[in-house]
Amino acid sequence: MKWFALRLAACAVALAALIAPAQADKLKVVASFSILGDMVEQVTGDLASVTTIVGPNADAHVYSPNVNDARAVTEADVIFVNGLGFETWSKKLIDTSGTKARVFVATDGVTPLKVDGEIDPHAWNALPNGITYIRNIAKAMAEADPANAKTYQANADAYIAKLKALHERTVAELAKLPKDRRTVVTAHDAFGYLANAYGLKFLAPVGIDTEAEPSAQQLAKLIDQLKKEKVAGLFVENITSPALVEQVSRETGLRIGGRLFSDALSAKGGPATSYLSMFEHNLGVIVAALKGES
Repeated sequence: MKWFALRLAACAVALAALIAPAQADKLKVVASFSILGDMVEQVTGDLASVTTIVGPNADAHVYSPNVNDARAVTEADVIFVNGLGFETWSKKLIDTSGTKARVFVATDGVTPLKVDGEIDPHAWNALPNGITYIRNIAKAMAEADPANAKTYQANADAYIAKLKALHERTVAELAKLPKDRRTVVTAHDAFGYLANAYGLKFLAPVGIDTEAEPSAQQLAKLIDQLKKEKVAGLFVENITSPALVEQVSRETGLRIGGRLFSDALSAKGGPATSYLSMFEHNLGVIVAALKGES
């Protein structure tokens, strides 16, 4: 028994010795927020260790980086940010960290939309843009790690095929809706790209930045508009307080149709733990509300 225990211990040491270099050889990649982090993981697979700064159900608009974030950025080989003004804290974090990592912007090539004169950073909320993100990530990883370029591209191609299929399904499902059942109200203006890509109309009491607060006059104006228009869907979001949406519901008589995931994935066990499942969830609850099924 003693001999067996010694052999077992020796095997464990040998196995650890084999695993440690493999882990050490992995590229350290940092992504700014959870949706982007999942996209990066889809492309890198087992070839990288991916750290996400702003995690599930957290609001990147108002996030304050901590010591662990600074350490992750300092030690990173590659950093991905959304760009388009989304992570207002990222430049300072990266500049002050002393990191030697290569920084890539996932939205390169995306045609930005504007809301009240400001660039809307929520480009991932249209699947054609999500495909652009994946292509950019694959290209960036190939530059950072040429030896594994073919694997990154193969992973990206397989994932893009899934996104294209979901895009086609989304177009087909939303095309069935009548013109008078295409207006949706959410907590903040995060779905402009979804509206633009799929022929919907989104209204919100708050603009593209969740830090903003609507004035009483602005909120009253929106409520008056909603009373006149035929709004088919009213939703809370996972990253914001439901208070404003609940007030809109009380004053208009509109029923809240569920929760949308706008700027962050859900925590483990939730309905939106990946970019793909997030989009599928949002599509499902939006279609149900617009059809009057929720």
